[in-house]
Parts: sequence; structure tokens; C-alpha cells
Amino acid sequence: MVQEITVSSNHKDLDIELIHSFLTKSYWAKNIPFHTLQKSIENSLVFGAYDQSKNQVGFARAITDKATFAYLGDVFVIEKYRGRGISKLLMEAVSRHPDLQDLRRFMLATSDAHGLYSKFGFVPVENPEKLMQILKPGIYK
Repeated sequence: MVQEITVSSNHKDLDIELIHSFLTKSYWAKNIPFHTLQKSIENSLVFGAYDQSKNQVGFARAITDKATFAYLGDVFVIEKYRGRGISKLLMEAVSRHPDLQDLRRFMLATSDAHGLYSKFGFVPVENPEKLMQILKPGIYK
């Protein structure tokens, strides 16, 4: 069934309403305002997965300077299409994208998809005590 799915990096192909509907219920972007999502997409490399009817069924985005660093976020496949290898197709498109080659560091955070990401070279952070963050978990409430 994977052959029926195409992946595009064209912003114009995205179904922003679908992306917002999914992310606003996700554990990592719960209640994200539409304008915040829209701005985040405008400033990212995007990857949409589409069925034969051009309906969007998955999404990922990379926040990057296209030279040294990238952060992968907002990766999802809508429930109805899970189990068909679409997340792997998205990750293959991400890993092959010309603007994401030869980066010094490519990061992500996940609670439940370590198996998927490890197939594409992601490993646990060495020396996590060196990393710092500003985290505002309730910012979208």
C-alpha cells in the first residue's frame, strides 16, 4: 500500500487544517494556536504524505539552518493510515532532502517512536547533561 503514497516538500500541497486538527490534540503541541502553527510551517522544511486522491495523510517538518543543525518535529500519520509504512516514507524523504545533508547535528524528541528513528541513524544523546532548554509546557493553554 505504500506505493499509493507520495511525499512532497511543497508548502502549497499542505492541508494546514488537517495538520492543525491533529497537532492540537497531540501530546507535544496540544492546543497550538492556528497562527502559531502556520508561522512554524512557513519557517520550516515540510514533508507531506498524500494518498492517490491527494488527501494528506502524514506530516513532518524540519527546523534548520540548512548547514549545521536541524530539529525534526511534528511527525505524524493520521490514525486511519498507520501501519502502512508511511512514517518510513516520510523519514526517507527527510533523510534524503538536499538541505539536510552534512549537518553537524540533527535532533528530535520522541516519547514513543525510538524504533522508527533509530532506523534512520538517530541515537540517544550522549552527555545529556550538556543540553539545556527553556520549556514552557502550558504555553498553548
